[in-house]
Order: sequence, then C-alpha cells, then structure tokens
Amino acid sequence: MAFLLVVTGMAQAQNMTKHVRGTFINFVYQDERNKYMNPAEVDETSPELWRLKIKELSAMGIEYVILMFVANDGKSYYPSAFMPHAYPAGRESPVEAIMNSADENGVKVFMSTGWAKDQDDNPRLPEVRALQIKIMHETASLFSKHKSFYGWYLPCEDVVGPYLSQQAVDAANSLTAEAKSLTPGAKVLISPYGLRTAKFDDGRFAEQIAKLKVDIIAYQDEIGCVVEPMPLPHMKENFRHLREVHNKTKIELWSNDESFTWEKGLNTRPSALIPAPFPRFLSQLSGVTKAGVDEVISFAICGIFDKPDSKIPIGQPVFAGNAYKDYMDWKEGKGRWPLLEASYYENIKHDAISKPVILVYPSSPAYSDGNLTDGKLGTEDYTDKHWLGFEKNDMIVTVDLGMNQQIKTVSARFLTYKLKSIFLPTSVEFSISDDGKKFKSIKTVIMDQYLNDRYDCWIDIAMADQLNENARFVRVYAINGIGQWIFADEILINPEIPGSASHQ
Repeated sequence: MAFLLVVTGMAQAQNMTKHVRGTFINFVYQDERNKYMNPAEVDETSPELWRLKIKELSAMGIEYVILMFVANDGKSYYPSAFMPHAYPAGRESPVEAIMNSADENGVKVFMSTGWAKDQDDNPRLPEVRALQIKIMHETASLFSKHKSFYGWYLPCEDVVGPYLSQQAVDAANSLTAEAKSLTPGAKVLISPYGLRTAKFDDGRFAEQIAKLKVDIIAYQDEIGCVVEPMPLPHMKENFRHLREVHNKTKIELWSNDESFTWEKGLNTRPSALIPAPFPRFLSQLSGVTKAGVDEVISFAICGIFDKPDSKIPIGQPVFAGNAYKDYMDWKEGKGRWPLLEASYYENIKHDAISKPVILVYPSSPAYSDGNLTDGKLGTEDYTDKHWLGFEKNDMIVTVDLGMNQQIKTVSARFLTYKLKSIFLPTSVEFSISDDGKKFKSIKTVIMDQYLNDRYDCWIDIAMADQLNENARFVRVYAINGIGQWIFADEILINPEIPGSASHQ
C-alpha cells in the first residue's frame, strides 16, 4: 500500500486515501431527513436540474451514481407504461435526464429496482420482488443501451449482522438472476447495514456472504447513524475483517461511507441530515482505505457536499459551512488536511519524538498515561489513554529539542466529543525560543468549530507550516475557550512520512 508523502514546509501534498467515487441520488422529499438534501419546495423532477447536477458531480470526481429508487408511492420517475408518472407530462423524466447527462459526462449509473411501494418495502415479500422485477424489465428496455448504464442497485437492504439470513441471500440472488438474464454484462450492487453486530468469528458470516451472486457489496459504515458511541475505531476493525472475508470470494468490497450527521434527534426520521464535520469523514475514508476496500461510495455527496455557488438548488443547508471546500481542499492536498490524513495511518515520524516535554498545567490523573512526544496517537475514543486531558485550563506545553535546529512545521492533534464535554481549543499559538524563557510567537491558528457536533467524536489538528525558523524550544499554547476539557495526544515537529505521493 502506498503512503502519503508529507514534505515538511510545503503547502501542498498528495493524499493516499481513496476519494469518494460514487454517490446515491434521491429524487424526492420523503420525511424530515430529506429537509435539506431534497427540499420539498424544489421541483426535483426538473430535467435541467439533474443534467447540471450530474455534470457538477462528475467535476468533483464522481464516477458512479446509484439511484436510490425509480418509483415511489406508486408513481414512476421514468416513462413507465404501467405506473402513473411523478413528473409533468410532456417533458423529459428525471431518470432520462440523469442517463443522458451521465452519457455526456462519463458517469456510470446503477439503476434501482425499486421501490415497489416506498422506502419501507420488504424485499423478502414475493409481491415486492415481483414488482421489482417488473420495474427492472421496463427500465432495462428503456435504459440498458445507454453507455452510462453500468448495473443494478437492489434497494431496501437487509441486515448483515450477525450474518445474512438465508431469506436475505435468496431475495438478493433471485433479483440478481433476473438482472443477469436481462443485462448479462451489468454489475449488481447491494449496500447492507448492521455491520456493528456482525459476528466475524462465526463461520456463518463468511458462508452467507459467499452464497451471494451479486458483484459488489458496499457495506454501510454507519458512522453517520452513530449506531454505537464513538463508532469509528470499531468500524475500521470491521472493514479489516471484511477484507479477509472478501478475499475468499469474487465479490468486490466497497464501502458506503456516511457523510452526514443529525440536525436534531439521533438516527430518527423527524431529524434532518446535515453535513458531518469533515475531519470525521476524512477518518472514515482513511479507515476503509487502510482496510483495503476496492471502492468508496457515499450516502451522500449529492445533497451534502454541494458547491456553495451551485446554480442547482438542492443540498444547500445553512449548516453546510465549508463541507464542499474542505472536501475539495483535501483532494487537492491543501492546508492541514494532508497532515491530518497522514496521522490516521499512525506512521508519522517527527523531530519531537522522545524529547522532554514541560506541562505548565499538568493533565488530570484520569487522563495522564500518554505522552505528547512519544509518537503514539489516540483514536476517536475518549477512553484511549494516549490522550492527555486538560480540565478547565489552557494547555501550555513546551518541548525541549535538546539543541537549536531548523523548524519548518509545528502541529498538535486534538479530540472533540461534545457528549463528554471535550472540545477543540478555540485557538492554538505556536512559539519558539532559544533559551526556554523568552518566546517568539510564530503563528496563531484559529481552529474550526464545527456546529454540527451533537453526536460525533473526531480528531482535528492545528498546524503552522512553511516556517523557516531556528530554535531549541517549541511552545504550544491551546486556549480552552469553551471552558471544559481539551484532549491532546501529540505535538508534531517537522513531521515527515516516507512513501509514495501518488494520487488515487
């Protein structure tokens, strides 16, 4: 596996983490979750809207579009011969607009086989499968000749934990057989949930996966849904197990990384989906890349990471902030993102490792097992003892490098978890000194305070780079502006990571 190259002092660096190459697309406001992604007041049957949106997604690097559904509440979003249409007569349907734009922009489309009725379809019911097959036959006849037609998405997913039931395997395989008969070269994708409860040590998990006839399984990472407190470490472990399972099959392993968090209630329909803090999403992407997934798709890029100046009036919540800019800056290797990304791979070397550290305000005994220059990084878990906690005090730390040396980059990593009153510093000042007494400020970093922080635990980094200084002592002064806890795990001085700088 190729690793990120961070050249100290450079403004840009290439990343190794897989980019999101696919997004799910929804057509309609169904409940409060779609409040911003699919606003009720917007005509999302407009062909102009979808033609432009596909072009915009392609420019972001999206190669795959997965249609969540092509029918809802008994009405179709394509020119069906057996269902009334959900779009005005006499104009191009949304599905046609997407397919035509995808043809023009080199995007591959997974056509949905649903919904037979609505988002609560039970795919195990014979009447649901019969209607899905009828939809499949009709859409195949209309769209399978498009160069953008890539395959099928089987919606209304089943639970994958503790292992797939035989009924779920049979339901997926029956639709897959129909799909292969109609469109022999097409790929079939499913995206099951429930990974948290998977029993990888039970041979039945691998046995049931091996029985599937589908081509791709894009497992929901469930980080946005927060199905357990602080889910990121467990998710990363689960995908490592999945890689082992899929190595024994011909089924491609994809991840479906959730880019959202919740405006109000957690994981409930009467709460809108809003963009997650980007550092959390970047950790998701890094985790599944490290696990060895073949591709990364997301629910969702469309409607969550939309351009702020987009002419297409969907996915523009006031909560979005810099979601699009953060994502694109990371892709382009700008700002703090390459270094934060590299830290998720836990192989950073830097000049402060094992150097003496002076804590002006000592950490709480409850969180004192770590060392800010030991090269050991914490995870998205506040009980991880690599974190040092500073309660109701600023964090003032001085590193003695032992001798004067060139300083190019200085940074510090922090944890935030609102549910446990752990917050990022409001600002971090980096200073240097020759004698450890008189310090010169070299940069003050105002840390991003993401407002979408109700339920998520994530790591961020403050960085001063492109420096050209000489000093023996480096001081990090983190302001506890919110007044509760600050958690830090490492101060990085002149961090470097050997390896490839190739973009994926």
